[in-house]
Amino acid sequence: MTRPRLIIFTDLDGTLLDHDTYDWTPARPALEKLRQSQVPVVLNSSKTAAELNALRSEMGNTDPYIVENGAAAVIPAGYFAHKGGDGVDEGEDETVSFAAPRSEILAVLAELRAQGYVFDGFEDMTAEQLAEYADLTPSVAALAKQRLATEPLVWRGNGIDMSGFRQALEERGLRLVKGGRFQHVMGPYDKAQAMRYLTRRYQEFYGEPVTSVALGDSPNDRQMLEAADIGVVIRAAAPERLMLSDQDNVMYSDRKGPQGWNECVLTILAGKGY
Repeated sequence: MTRPRLIIFTDLDGTLLDHDTYDWTPARPALEKLRQSQVPVVLNSSKTAAELNALRSEMGNTDPYIVENGAAAVIPAGYFAHKGGDGVDEGEDETVSFAAPRSEILAVLAELRAQGYVFDGFEDMTAEQLAEYADLTPSVAALAKQRLATEPLVWRGNGIDMSGFRQALEERGLRLVKGGRFQHVMGPYDKAQAMRYLTRRYQEFYGEPVTSVALGDSPNDRQMLEAADIGVVIRAAAPERLMLSDQDNVMYSDRKGPQGWNECVLTILAGKGY
């Protein structure tokens, strides 16, 4: 039986990265097996391009990546033209944007704050304050503040006010999406849109169908997981578990974070003949 050509799309915080320590190394065996099998691993995260570049360098990842909950897809220079070569490519990375600039979101948030809604966005925090809140180093927090088209925030109001805040955002063409740690204010796009785009690019490059595998743990991963050929829900650090409607192509991990990621990916690879 010919094994399918797989593409892995993965969330980071609470999924490939441990929720508390941000450690990815428990998933090293699966990542190494993917590398040996030439299966791309596309990071699809709320993190910024600056954050992902630092992490990709640490992990040795050279594949395309998706930033800020689907705001843009970044394709390394010459990736599809020279994939499988010596990795030495010339030119600039290709950034495909699906979102309006962050400045438009900040203008709306300033308007809503003036109406009495209480929150702290990344723009309101220094790198040191964000580092303390999210248990990051100041240097990593500074990378997290370099955003293109989204604004994560900490909600300081009550639940009733949040409902009004969400409605006010929707009236202005924006959404409020819950992530692992923050509420994310963003436009009418999601991780799934960028995943579909890159899936088409891979199919065009390979000249054959590909099977998309998506892994995530939180509500902002739902669309990506449901749109993938195989969705993998990683057990979250939070008590409530994300549940998907279609059970036929969905896997649920027993373990949290990178431990669960590692086990599920190795199981999929074995089941698909890798």
